[in-house]
Amino acid sequence: MTVTQDLSFLSLISHASLLVQLVMALLLLVSIMSWTYIFRKMFAIKKARKQTEEFERVFWSGGNLNTLYEDAVSTRKQRTGRTGALERIFEAGMAEFNKAKASYANKGAMDTGAMLDGARRAMRAAYQREMDALESHLAFLASVGSVSPYVGLFGTVWGIMNAFRGLANVQQATLASVAPGIAEALIATAIGLFAAIPAVVAYNRYSHDIDRLAIRFESFIEEFSNILHRQAR
Repeated sequence: MTVTQDLSFLSLISHASLLVQLVMALLLLVSIMSWTYIFRKMFAIKKARKQTEEFERVFWSGGNLNTLYEDAVSTRKQRTGRTGALERIFEAGMAEFNKAKASYANKGAMDTGAMLDGARRAMRAAYQREMDALESHLAFLASVGSVSPYVGLFGTVWGIMNAFRGLANVQQATLASVAPGIAEALIATAIGLFAAIPAVVAYNRYSHDIDRLAIRFESFIEEFSNILHRQAR
């Protein structure tokens, strides 16, 4: 082999030690999974934001709440997954409010505080479910971003150790003799950074976007609770 062939990317990987190759394979697998979750989360957040804006526009247009609730239930039953997160929160609160209202109507006495507390608890439970769905796989991206460089560094350290151990059998050490071994080892760090950097950027971006959606959900719960309070009275 010529020096150029020895220092080619694929050649360096194929001539690396078994442990370093395992580290590289692990990092490549993690990187593929990370990019998969990055694109899935990007589309999920974009869809959630669009559905939230559409429902807010319909909700604040001044339509009848019972009609809006029936439309949400009908949409969910006919087209599973087409309702948005905010619409499901509204549906949970309205369903609980209607149940409590019917129950107290049969008893002949209205407890406004209990009705509102039940609706609020239902909306908070739905809110937590939606946030859990939006935040899924973010922990994986955070782990990839924090751990991958160290995994790559481990492969690099191990490869450099083997490179210097190989110099023990050489009478005269030159740069040409040590360069391939060090280059093989440094590839592990490069792959680790390749896996970590996109994961960190995506985690920070998606965390910010999800926090903004969470604020909109919480604001809606408070505003909708005020509307239900006026209706109950």
